[in-house]
Amino acid sequence: MVLWLICPLRAGGWGFFAHERINRLAVFCLPPEMMVLYKPHLEYIRVHATDPDKRRYMVAAEGARHFLDIDLLDRPPYRSIPRSWQEAVARYGADSLQRNGILPWYLETMMARLTRAFRELDQQRILQLSAEIGHYVADAHVPLHACSNHNGQFTGQTGIHGLWESRIPELLADAEFDYWAGKARYIADWRAYVWQIVTSSGLAADTVLKKEKRLCEHTSPSQRYAYEIRNGVLTRTYAEGYTKAYHRLLGDMVERRMKQAIAAVAACWYTAWVNAGQPSLQELQHTSLTESELQEFEQLQQRWTEGRMLGRAE
Repeated sequence: MVLWLICPLRAGGWGFFAHERINRLAVFCLPPEMMVLYKPHLEYIRVHATDPDKRRYMVAAEGARHFLDIDLLDRPPYRSIPRSWQEAVARYGADSLQRNGILPWYLETMMARLTRAFRELDQQRILQLSAEIGHYVADAHVPLHACSNHNGQFTGQTGIHGLWESRIPELLADAEFDYWAGKARYIADWRAYVWQIVTSSGLAADTVLKKEKRLCEHTSPSQRYAYEIRNGVLTRTYAEGYTKAYHRLLGDMVERRMKQAIAAVAACWYTAWVNAGQPSLQELQHTSLTESELQEFEQLQQRWTEGRMLGRAE
């Protein structure tokens, strides 16, 4: 109970609410040829959007896939970081990259896996990889996932991570956000596209931190925090008034990047399907979970419920 009261928010990625919303809305950007698979499995795509965060409680290597401390590898505008994994390892070393994050390079791996699943007409792999790559693509749009000061720990702003990516969407998204992201588009150069997203996030991190710092300096603790019942537990969180004030200072940043994430997730799925030769998705193989896959999912849920995250926490 004490730990819950001390910590403003327990965050991961965009927060479960936003990750599920991003994946769900991305489905409606797809062409009819893909809708025949994705629409009937909309709930799977939504629910499993958070599996990568849950895997952080089971696999130590998972955490590095969600972020890139881009400011530790380069200076703005972040053009000197090698885009290929082999060149990055040669420059920084594999251990250093694991500490500082591998998100853009891991997205290339995930894209290759999803493309292969489409070629093999493997329904379960298509759905699983679609749900999970949606998570990583969304994470790339979060400025604090591209910054070493990822939770304001170096500037006395601990908790800002959850404020930006969880509290604002949970409180304001339904009432104020415009979600329409348009039709899915083909990405000819996936690597360049991913790096554009990550570098823009890194460049926005300074704004995210400075504006909250300024607001905090003019707001008393009693106005910054409130207590709410979350999952049956009394939890300290950011007050509604403080959250809205921060949102106004940021302009439409959170809404804009959430909408961009929806478009990027849809573009990712569409690009993988096109690169696989646009196979028909009406008759596929491996259409249900095997016993081992069910056991793996149950283990994932159990480890997450136990709440012992491996590696860096946001």
